[in-house]
Amino acid sequence: MPPEETKRNMSSLYTPFAIVLAGVLIAGGLYFGLSGGSASTGGGGVVAPTVNIKDVKIDGEPFIGKTDAPVVMAFWADFQCPYCKAVEVGHPQIPIEPALPELIKNYVNKGLLKIVFKDYPFLGEDSITAAEYGRAIWDLYPDQYFAWRTAMYEAQDDEGDQGFGDAASIDQLIKNELPKVDVEKVRSAVTSNKAKYDAALTADRDEGTSFGVQGTPGVIIGETLIPGAAPLSDFVSAIDPQLK
Repeated sequence: MPPEETKRNMSSLYTPFAIVLAGVLIAGGLYFGLSGGSASTGGGGVVAPTVNIKDVKIDGEPFIGKTDAPVVMAFWADFQCPYCKAVEVGHPQIPIEPALPELIKNYVNKGLLKIVFKDYPFLGEDSITAAEYGRAIWDLYPDQYFAWRTAMYEAQDDEGDQGFGDAASIDQLIKNELPKVDVEKVRSAVTSNKAKYDAALTADRDEGTSFGVQGTPGVIIGETLIPGAAPLSDFVSAIDPQLK
């Protein structure tokens, strides 16, 4: 059975002008991005890709939840993406309730769901820098990774390389928000492991693209691909049948 795929807003590979005016992107893209629509499999239409969470690389990736949770969700994101922020912590200009806090409360905390975080940086150098820091924190302080991730999205401003998101601002965020994390160790790890981290980022993005992820956010649960800033109900519809 082909996966469900709805057309919702996601930061697109083909919208470089969004880096100049993220507010215009958000306002102008809401109708097209958040309106539902099934992918067509008819003649001349777009064929929904076949996906299966069993084919997604899980080992070594940052995650929250029990390692042996019965349901696994792979979540591709870019730290500069406003629609990723909408899903993770909420965004004042994107009219959806953030799904991630509810998924954590109703599934992760009950041992039912494991969320694996995959990188898909494409909105500029700050996207890559943030993802590299994420890899370093996961290596050094895995118990602090999700707190750091949440703080990053809460601090996010405009899309692209024009505000929060460079190394200096991330260093300051760590100092202000994560007292258990040694920022000097993290910065050193980013520098010394840059080639390894960048290879992992590229692998994550290429993997996502192979499954039909063409922007962020993108999610795979079971055999369902959920593109864009989807409502909580879409996640629940993909999770609950696997728990029966």
